[in-house]
Order: sequence, then C-alpha cells, then structure tokens
Amino acid sequence: MLAEKKERVIMGIDPGTSIMGYGIVLEKGNKIELITLGIVRMDHLDDHFLKLQRIFEKTVKLIDEYKPDTMALEAPFYGKNIQVMLKLGRAQGVAMAAALSRNIPVNEYAPRKIKQSITGNGSAGKEQVAAMLQRLLNFKETPEFLDATDGLAVAVCHSFQKIPTGGKGKTYSGWESFVSDNKKRLR
Repeated sequence: MLAEKKERVIMGIDPGTSIMGYGIVLEKGNKIELITLGIVRMDHLDDHFLKLQRIFEKTVKLIDEYKPDTMALEAPFYGKNIQVMLKLGRAQGVAMAAALSRNIPVNEYAPRKIKQSITGNGSAGKEQVAAMLQRLLNFKETPEFLDATDGLAVAVCHSFQKIPTGGKGKTYSGWESFVSDNKKRLR
C-alpha cells in the first residue's frame, strides 16, 4: 500500500458567472501555506456561453501552472431564483470539467460547511471568513473582491477535512458496514 503524499497542492474554486474566485494552498503535513489567490472577471461579457468558456480556459490554465493534486468547489446554494441556480450550476460544472480533463479529483462543499470549518460559524459573513484566512495563512493584503478569499476558503476547508487525494480512502455502503468496521469508536 502506498503512503499518502506528505505534501499536496489544493485548488479551491468559488464558481460564479460574473466573478470566479480561486485560491491555491500547499499542504505540508498539518501546515497550510498560501500559494496564490485571485479572481476571474466575466462581468464584462454578455454571452453566458462565453463566460463558461472563460471559466474553463482560466481553470485549465491555473491547473497547468500550479499543478494541484486536488480541487475543491463550493456547491451552489439553494436560492429562490432558479435561473441564477442554473447558471451557477453550469459554472461549477465547467470548473469540474476543467479539473477532470486534467485527471484532478474534485470535492464539493456546501457554503455553510466552508464557513463552519474556517470560522467555527456556518453563518459567518465573507469579511469574517477573509479575516480568519488572513490570520491562518499569515497574509496581509486584502483582495479587491472577497470572491478570492471565498475560493481560498474552499481550499482550506478541504485541507481541514484530511480527505486523501485520489479518493482511495475507505468507503461504506451504509451505516451497518461503517459500524462493523468502527466498533471501537462506538460508546
């Protein structure tokens, strides 16, 4: 059995059709270092399909440049406007496709899960998440758009989950199989 890598690069994406945020971290054991964060602007484009093309192209370019071992995405949140949900789902799907086209495993996290893992509060605001990330990763500059720190938060959230890259971890078919394999953890 191969040992898990001691270091891995994690790319986090906050998909959007106007602005996509991204953050890339290097995980070394229990330490996380910031590699880069930023945004991809698409608010100047009118055509939805051109926006999707830009998301795909920029994501592939980031993957080729930083060689992440895994990608984590923020899942679309449930909203009242179904058209917005559809567009966000497409943006997320295109970012996933970019990762999968380079054989990068993808994980997805709900917005509340990301906020909870970074701040301890699933209802935290974008500013609170950004401030906590600045402390955790020891960087001073405040990005122009909080979408960048949102993307970074997804990467850090994934690191905190300690999910092995490549998805080779133990999976269970249901509670019964989990319980039978984890009797020592039951009280």
